[in-house]
Amino acid sequence: MALVINKEECVGCGSCAATCPVGAIKEVDGKYEIGEECVECGACAGVCPVGAIKQP
Repeated sequence: MALVINKEECVGCGSCAATCPVGAIKEVDGKYEIGEECVECGACAGVCPVGAIKQP
């Protein structure tokens, strides 16, 4: 299963989307979501300044 972004913790900075090598992260209403295209590489989790990206 793909990684998930906790919307309550997400600050909407976009670092995760810029880092995703497969373009699986999109902005929705000022926060970010990880789509089914996620390959679970973890690149996004490594750049999230607030630690909002985790395994479900």
